[in-house]
Amino acid sequence: MSHSEDDKTTGRAGAMNKGGRRPNLLFLITDQQRADTVAPDSPCHTPHVDSLAGDGVRFERCYSQNPVCSPSRASLMTGLLPHSHGMVDITHAVETYRADLKPDLPFWSRTLQQAGYRTGYFGKWHVERSDELERFGFDEYELIEQGGAGSQGFHEYRERLGLGAQAGLAERYDLRHKGYHDFLLYGVTDEPVEATAEHYLYSRGIEFLDRHEDESQPWALFISSEGPHDPFVVPREYRERYDVKDIPRPASWGDDLADRPGLYRRLQGVYRGLDWSEFAEATACYYAFCSLVDDQVGRILSRLRTGGDSENTLITYTSDHGDYMGAHRLLQKGMAPFEEAYKVPLILKGPGVPVGETRSQIVSLIDVAPTLVELTLNERFACQGRSLVPLLEAAAAQWSNEAFAEFHGQRFSYSQRTLWRDQYKYVFNCFDEDELYDLAADPHELRNLAAEPELKPVLEKLAARMWEIIVDTDDFNMYEAEYGIFRFAPVGPAAAKARRREDGSGRR
Repeated sequence: MSHSEDDKTTGRAGAMNKGGRRPNLLFLITDQQRADTVAPDSPCHTPHVDSLAGDGVRFERCYSQNPVCSPSRASLMTGLLPHSHGMVDITHAVETYRADLKPDLPFWSRTLQQAGYRTGYFGKWHVERSDELERFGFDEYELIEQGGAGSQGFHEYRERLGLGAQAGLAERYDLRHKGYHDFLLYGVTDEPVEATAEHYLYSRGIEFLDRHEDESQPWALFISSEGPHDPFVVPREYRERYDVKDIPRPASWGDDLADRPGLYRRLQGVYRGLDWSEFAEATACYYAFCSLVDDQVGRILSRLRTGGDSENTLITYTSDHGDYMGAHRLLQKGMAPFEEAYKVPLILKGPGVPVGETRSQIVSLIDVAPTLVELTLNERFACQGRSLVPLLEAAAAQWSNEAFAEFHGQRFSYSQRTLWRDQYKYVFNCFDEDELYDLAADPHELRNLAAEPELKPVLEKLAARMWEIIVDTDDFNMYEAEYGIFRFAPVGPAAAKARRREDGSGRR
């Protein structure tokens, strides 16, 4: 799919400032950060991100297209659902045929570069396998994966600090299961924050600004931190900011998942040996990791202000997916499609963005691509997402209040589709019973309503809408599955396929 033929001026958001220069872009993305860590009432301390939200717009219901890294990140950079871009699993975890980015896809980073932006990327990539970011619109980059892997520069930096390649742990907690290697879940190091990969890559971002801030061309700087992804390992100074006695127990902590798919209960079994004290300690380290990243955000925001280019810089803060962090007695993320795994932060600040406002409408990470292209270039970016500019212009703008996600099962291949529409959330499970939640009445997803007779019309309506999205985005593997053994959705795709034939529609 080529974006160049469909690009056009929208005339909506001004892409030039009064001096005739396009706005710069500072794009900050974390890994595995829940939306509620930056909510106003959160026990997680993120004052710099809070300040960013106070100067811009915070979207309260932004959903990832997939609860694991690579599919979500590829969707973020292309504005496409996972089946459309092909990266349906983690890049390093499966054979190529299971997750391979399709060729010649639109990347909005490439669009910015072609429009004259100086582009830089520092941190975790995990979008595709080549790690050759010049192919995707970046003039300069340095990639840092978990623990600083893949970055000779970071290793040399630690050597200059008199440290080894890996941080030494003063305290650690490992998950242990018979026949499996121990798995580090959280820990504490006595090293300074300056020794972390997060501090290093934000320093690289500041160096990028030092080199390019005074140039005549606009710049687009991407900083992608590994934190707060597990293992939740933090310097002691950050861990000591949190008292485990103050960590609130999730409202769904006691959920036995009795009316949910059996695989979810198997997931609970992974953590059965942990009591609340271990969950609370993991959460304290997770919050501490969020605070560490927040301090780095504060560093680059301070640098941006002192450089004098802050007013002409569009800033975006988001994450690729969340973490259960004790909800439903689970940790990490994956198949169980609860809000904690899918709902992520999304904050915008800068030219064309209101100040100090929130939006409660449902939006998606695939909406970021067309939004930023419109705010920077005043052009349309052809993809499956929707520009959020109408929501920025008026909180009460007409908006189809829905989001859609795909889960392709990772290594164990259990396919799932999730639709959020208004107050309801429908989960089509290809491996077990479906799920239906009323998020207005049951925000913690404690009761599966899919089997309630009085809600059968709602279930069928949501399933029909799911098929429309599947058909319109050409997920033929799903909509052509009309063989007898596949007919277990509440309704089938026939009506959606007929509508597409009638109107020729191929896009949401």
